[in-house]
Amino acid sequence: MKNIKWLIPTAYIIFLMLPIYWLLNMSFKTTTEIINVYSLWPKDFTLANYVTIFTDSTWYMGYVNSITYSVFNTIISVSAALPAAYAFSRYKFLGDKHLFFWLLTNRMAPPAVFALPFFQFYSSVNLFDTHIAIALSHCLFNIPLAVWILEGFMSAVPKELDETAYVDGYSFGRFFFKIFIPTIVAGIGITMFFVFMFSWVELLLAKTLTATIAKPIAAIMTRTSSTSGYELGLLAAAGSLTIIPGVVVIYFVRNYIAKGFAMGRV
Repeated sequence: MKNIKWLIPTAYIIFLMLPIYWLLNMSFKTTTEIINVYSLWPKDFTLANYVTIFTDSTWYMGYVNSITYSVFNTIISVSAALPAAYAFSRYKFLGDKHLFFWLLTNRMAPPAVFALPFFQFYSSVNLFDTHIAIALSHCLFNIPLAVWILEGFMSAVPKELDETAYVDGYSFGRFFFKIFIPTIVAGIGITMFFVFMFSWVELLLAKTLTATIAKPIAAIMTRTSSTSGYELGLLAAAGSLTIIPGVVVIYFVRNYIAKGFAMGRV
């Protein structure tokens, strides 16, 4: 019985890690070997694919661009969502539930719906092919998500905390940043994780709103074809490197995510 208890999670972990291992395995092979030879490890080990990525500005700037607009979007979305979430968690006003639902409906629409309007608008204001254009377009989806997550954490904080702070002479700004924010730091960490990861993996808007200067890595990976076909080894190496930012973010917010699940707020 004890062996069976370990068998199921072990099989599950292997099932999850197998695609990642196969991606790494392919990244150390040439395209010819990937197509012609089926093996669990490289026959002719090569780092040429990674050398190309780190020496070709077209490739490594794709990672820089993706990280840049993802960070911009995370900062903007969380900064805008904090006061909005506080208002929804503390005040009752006419139409508050309808407004909250309307915010969430933006998450129900696919990015393709907004691709053309965003393209026309940002082109008209000379923001096409800029990091801030992608960051702002992602706010349409990420701010509602951030408000929803943060509102859950804020609602769990007793209102008596606010009243006690005001009695002690705290201004709203001082109370909000010195007392209230530290109590929901787990919620902020979780929110930043989900917001960052949406921007990092989103492709359609990022590809539509860029041409060359701010083109993300996901868009560059769709252009790996050559006269001999797709450069599968190069594509696998690029895909392997795109996992790293997500792993880094998860590492720093892992405790907050665990706490959020334990509180039932995620």
